[in-house]
Amino acid sequence: MDKKIERSGLKKHFKAGVAAAVLATTMAYAFTHQGSNGRSQNVPLDSLTISTVTQGPFIDALSLRGQVVPKTTIYLDTVSGGRVEERLVEQGEYVEKGQPLVRLSNTNLQLDVMSREAQVTEQLNFLRNTQMNMETSRLNLRRDLLEIERQITHLHRRYKQSVLLAKKGVLAQDTLDEIKDDLAYYKARKELTKERQKQENTIREVQVAQLEDSADMLQKNLQFARHNLDNLLIKAPVSGYLSELDVEMGESKERGARLGQIDMPNEYKLTVRLDEFYLNQVHTGMPVQVSLGTERVSAEVSKIDSRVTNAQFQVEVALPAGLQEIKRGQNLDVALLLGDSKNNALLINRGAFYTSSGGNWVYVVSGDTAVRKNIVLGKKNRDYFEVLDGLAPGDQVITSGYSHFDKAQILQLN
Repeated sequence: MDKKIERSGLKKHFKAGVAAAVLATTMAYAFTHQGSNGRSQNVPLDSLTISTVTQGPFIDALSLRGQVVPKTTIYLDTVSGGRVEERLVEQGEYVEKGQPLVRLSNTNLQLDVMSREAQVTEQLNFLRNTQMNMETSRLNLRRDLLEIERQITHLHRRYKQSVLLAKKGVLAQDTLDEIKDDLAYYKARKELTKERQKQENTIREVQVAQLEDSADMLQKNLQFARHNLDNLLIKAPVSGYLSELDVEMGESKERGARLGQIDMPNEYKLTVRLDEFYLNQVHTGMPVQVSLGTERVSAEVSKIDSRVTNAQFQVEVALPAGLQEIKRGQNLDVALLLGDSKNNALLINRGAFYTSSGGNWVYVVSGDTAVRKNIVLGKKNRDYFEVLDGLAPGDQVITSGYSHFDKAQILQLN
């Protein structure tokens, strides 16, 4: 007779094991997820950056980038324009003052100089002819005056003799009267000639002055034209580096066209772009720290361009003369000191934690755990945040990123 065999508790033991595993999982979850205010998470210690809250001077500065540009730039422009005949130097070379750079040609200017030279020659010839005619007229008047004085002297002597003869009855009275009338005529003619001589001298002086002024003006115009002709040879006005030279052989340049520029050597400044938010906080003379490799150079704001473009404005920083380690176009780190520095402030290192917490809370390390704590941060500079509330000197704070555990209240540091 067949006998029914009962299972020896296998099914019961399996159910009990499953229940125990579920209970263990539930207890573990309850341990690591204790509500919204008590959740904890295990975090490897070697994946964290921990910084100590310190107390010391806080320098309120903006970390910026500045571009090195020449402090003084001399532009090369054409005076009269012309065709490029010869390029005597290359861009980037160091040039001396007065060194020829570019040779231009201008046919119209050369013809203008020749025309002006002809005008000056004609005017000078006319001036010389006028002066000769005036001198001839002056000499003629002087000769007439001498002749009149001679006649007066002769008539005066005859008149004296004739008076004695008329008294003796030897000379007729009519002859005496005729001599007297001639003497009066020549005396009047003498006065008239003197007046004419004076008048012509005055007129001659005015005319000569006008002609000389006209000739001087033509000479100046001629010199100006010749100077423009000389300017067809472009020379370096100062010694420096020819940083730009935009000319090609056979190219035509208009009057006033920009040919290039010369940068004064070893004299540089920085141009820095700032957000318009700081427009009212920045002023000339404000101290600046410029990073040159491992060194920092002190400088100051020399100029502020308050025109806002793309929500930014530009300032210039005057660099000390003689810096040899910088080049035109180089970008440097700049710390603009705003002036609200504190000598004794709580400081915490800057880090990626700010991205997750916004500076409103941090994880403070205590032993092998880190607890989330609300804080208040103030200003920031290149290296530190200013702590206003929530931390004390010596506190250990996680300053690396919180992106993988920013929901946890407590961190278990393994």
